Amino acid sequence: MGMMRGMLSMRDLKAQDLQGLSPETVTALAAQMLERIEQQAQEIDLQRRDLEVKQKLIERKDRDIAWRDAKLEKVNFELARLKRWKFGAKSEAMTAEQRQMFQDTLLEDEADLEAQLAALQAALPKTLSAPKTPRRRPRRQALPDHLRRVEHRHEPEDTNCTTPQCGQPMTRVGEDISERLDIVPAEFFVHRHIYGKWACRCCQRQGIERLVQEPADAQIIDGGIAASGLVAHTLISRFVDHLPYYRQEAINARSGVHTPRSTLASQSGRAGAAMEPLYEAHKRFVLSCPVVHADETPVAMLDPGAGKTKRAYIWAYARGELDGQRGVIYEFCLGRGSQYPVAFLGGAQGPPGSPIDEQAAWSGTLVCDQYAGYDRVLDRRVYPQRIAANCVAHARRKFDELVGTSEVAKETIKRIGWIYHVEGQFEGMDAQQRLVARDQLTRPLWKELHVWLKLERGRVPDGGSIAGAIDYSLNSWTALTRHLEDGAVPIDNNFIERQIKPWAMGRKAWLFCGSELAGQRAAIVMSLVQSAKLNGHDPWAYLRDVLERLPSHPNSRIDELLPHRWKKPDA
Repeated sequence: MGMMRGMLSMRDLKAQDLQGLSPETVTALAAQMLERIEQQAQEIDLQRRDLEVKQKLIERKDRDIAWRDAKLEKVNFELARLKRWKFGAKSEAMTAEQRQMFQDTLLEDEADLEAQLAALQAALPKTLSAPKTPRRRPRRQALPDHLRRVEHRHEPEDTNCTTPQCGQPMTRVGEDISERLDIVPAEFFVHRHIYGKWACRCCQRQGIERLVQEPADAQIIDGGIAASGLVAHTLISRFVDHLPYYRQEAINARSGVHTPRSTLASQSGRAGAAMEPLYEAHKRFVLSCPVVHADETPVAMLDPGAGKTKRAYIWAYARGELDGQRGVIYEFCLGRGSQYPVAFLGGAQGPPGSPIDEQAAWSGTLVCDQYAGYDRVLDRRVYPQRIAANCVAHARRKFDELVGTSEVAKETIKRIGWIYHVEGQFEGMDAQQRLVARDQLTRPLWKELHVWLKLERGRVPDGGSIAGAIDYSLNSWTALTRHLEDGAVPIDNNFIERQIKPWAMGRKAWLFCGSELAGQRAAIVMSLVQSAKLNGHDPWAYLRDVLERLPSHPNSRIDELLPHRWKKPDA
């Protein structure tokens, strides 16, 4: 009976139950106990292994969290530093190329770091927290309407209701549309011009040969294989995208088209020569404006005799920034002397019958810096009809260079900043409205600045940097504030500096102009292309149409092809 009870349950077994048991029962109980102990030992071993695995997972997660925390801290630090750079960078201390490279690199780095941050945050364990205000995303500019759209339709495979015990056909109630921008590399194609030949069989039977055929259309490259579109593409690649001919040759070769750089250069040269009458008409248009910007920038020109390059200059002139019609023109010159702007603006004494002798002297307000080369251009004894308007931005830069060392410079920058802020409110006004607004709002600020600068000039020693910066403004105060007397005159010369920027970019790619003729040709193309861009035209579409029409276009109507008058032909 005792044996039976023991065999039934080891858990209910008590000490008194072991009394009086037979040896066989004790042996059976011992075997059962040993089996139970072995089973418990196995369970404990499994639990220990499970705990070891869990402990390793916990340690691994702790390491991952510590790594993510460190990475998050590093990424957040980098983002904060980028923002400090972005809003604290001294843009005045950078060149235009450096500013552009800085901005591009900044945007790339910021996007990279934000992507890393988003990936790290997504991997963190989800925790309950107070809802955050969603970050305001920048408004994305809509893709242009004129681009070809390729539609991809996405509909469910099964449009029957998935609700149990329904299954009825569903009704389309709307759609969501997303657009992604794509590109197909440039495609070369061939125009085949087929000229039919027509003969009169009746006349042939009488021994008279009569053949009729349509004459060939005049081409910008007579006898060449390049159509106007290819020539325009070559010019745009060279003077807008700043691609040397050898790189264009390699790019075209990827499409299986052989265009030796010598051929590309020859096509560009002939096209430049064909556009020279248009350039002269464009010059007349630019100089018809009573307010003209002027500036110059150096370029290198190859000097084969010396085996090196020498410095030449591009002189740029543009219609006033506040004028209703836009246009800029460039002239390639061998130097920076005053004889070049004097000749370009007219009034220079040339041989009788020469273009210089026939050109009437330009009159109006010339917006420029205080470079001494303009003194002769603006000599009131010779050209009483010309007025100087100096650039406020140039005067400001003199103080900006001293901000770190002079409290006077800091205060001057602040005061000029107030003037610029008020000037920005006049956008969209006509010349008369702007003149009235300036008289009421900015003239008092200029008077205060003038009094303050004269007072500070008396407190600083002669010969110092801050004295030079103050003298730069005070010595040309009338020209510096010319815009207060004429609402059509802009406050600075930044507009023409932006038009010179393509030359600075091209300087890095071209390295130098091959000759004086090449520089003049570049000035012709760049004048028309940059003016087309100023007037909102696609430069390739403009050049392609002009090059196609020029060979047969009447010279008396050449003005119709100028950038400000050009109309895109109907497709």
